[in-house]
Amino acid sequence: MKNSILLLLLLMLASGCKSIDGAKPISDEREESLVDNDTVVIDSDENTYEIIIIEPGFNAWLISNARPRNYYTQEYMEARNQIYVNNWNIRVNQPHQYDPSLYELQIDYNPREDYGYEINYKLYNYFIYFQLKYKQKLGPFTPRI
Repeated sequence: MKNSILLLLLLMLASGCKSIDGAKPISDEREESLVDNDTVVIDSDENTYEIIIIEPGFNAWLISNARPRNYYTQEYMEARNQIYVNNWNIRVNQPHQYDPSLYELQIDYNPREDYGYEINYKLYNYFIYFQLKYKQKLGPFTPRI
């Protein structure tokens, strides 16, 4: 059985605008398509870990905006991921101070574990995406692409 780093972020974003006709129901088929398109499963041949990210728009952003693979070293991303994960988990444990709809679940990330390049790449890019999209700052440096 695989060890899992599980990052399930089901973010339900409410629109600030009201619709005159109300929201149209989403069919089961359309809902499955939306979830499939917004789900990134990181399952590397390098190791036995996986990350599941369910975040509307992340997959498209990753393809179109993220730096290409091998732009950053694994060591660089591991160092950043450790900082991001620590700050993320602090925020999960302080729901009165930080929006609990943004920080729902803790991330189990061991800095002494080698998760491989692919997992670190996607996790790092998720943190960049998250910080830019939700105007959050998870570390002492400004998130940028």
